[in-house]
Amino acid sequence: MSRPRCGRCQRPLSHCLCALIPYLPSRTRVLLLQHASEAGHALNTARLASLGLANAQLEVGEVFEDLSRWLSDPAYRPVLLFPGEQACALDSSMASSGKPLLLVVPDGTWRKARKLLYLNPALAELPRVTLAQVSESRYRVRKAPQTGALSTVEAVVQALNALEGQGRFDELLRPFEALIEGQIEAMGAQTFARNHPC
Repeated sequence: MSRPRCGRCQRPLSHCLCALIPYLPSRTRVLLLQHASEAGHALNTARLASLGLANAQLEVGEVFEDLSRWLSDPAYRPVLLFPGEQACALDSSMASSGKPLLLVVPDGTWRKARKLLYLNPALAELPRVTLAQVSESRYRVRKAPQTGALSTVEAVVQALNALEGQGRFDELLRPFEALIEGQIEAMGAQTFARNHPC
């Protein structure tokens, strides 16, 4: 029998994170496109990002039928947060000139994120943006396949801070850090040290 879960953060009630989740306004709209296989994951950081931002939307799937409608909102300029040769580094000038950005963020492993782009060609056609400087990830319970890899919530926080002011969205990392600490506690210090050496 599964443990009762919070209907909002989807964590077990004994480990509910809702008290730590802020509700932060942003000029930038964030559209999180989560690969379906990530939705039930215990460390679902895209959900944390969507709950903590007033101007965010989380969609789960592989092929997004409403994508063209979301991208064509005349109030926003859509860009894809994803590395690439033509990707521009995010900075505050992008947020202050013209219409605010619609920051489209694929959520999943690198392989799954690339699959989302392949299955949704409109994503691949968007101008790409990236982080100018990547702070070290606090995602200590997952082994990143490459240096500079971030969890989705960390990437969103760093992107919004670059656009709208350093430190403005750091509060969004509080529930993420509690989530990580809870996972480390659950696995035990010895297991964590063995599987995640410094």
